[in-house]
Amino acid sequence: MTENAPIIVSALFGPADFRWLDGLRRAHFPPERNHLSAHLTLFHHLPPSALPELLTALKRACAGPPPPSTITALMNLGRGVAFRVSSPGLEAIRADLAEAFHGLLTPQDQAGWRPHVTIQNKVEPAVARALLAQLSEAFRERPLAIKGLAAWYYRGGPWEEIRATSFRGPR
Repeated sequence: MTENAPIIVSALFGPADFRWLDGLRRAHFPPERNHLSAHLTLFHHLPPSALPELLTALKRACAGPPPPSTITALMNLGRGVAFRVSSPGLEAIRADLAEAFHGLLTPQDQAGWRPHVTIQNKVEPAVARALLAQLSEAFRERPLAIKGLAAWYYRGGPWEEIRATSFRGPR
């Protein structure tokens, strides 16, 4: 039942960055475990009762231009690889949302936020180290287009989009 499903909040990528990141995820994530497209999670679990307030908050957060964002490094996840994302503007948006939903956050969402995009996970450590070495050879910082924010229902498999909200105005 929809009203019992927890809510996830993520940032949405621009089309070119989404194609690139999702292509890497499809190439390197074990296919039997890859139920999602490439994503950058802001919150892992908000209660469904927060939905009306959340949608208003996301609309307000997206009223301005998209926050400048950069892929700054590769991250070794032990059993996977991710790209570290730096975006002071997106961090400020997340901090504002965290404050607005303070009493509703799970311990995971209360902990420090490390923005990243996972392209490989749940593999043997040697496989992850090999991909990290391969990607490190050509890695350079690059801009990352963030086009909006979205709320999703989580039901144990693929996420179900509730609403996507785009940033307004040029960057």
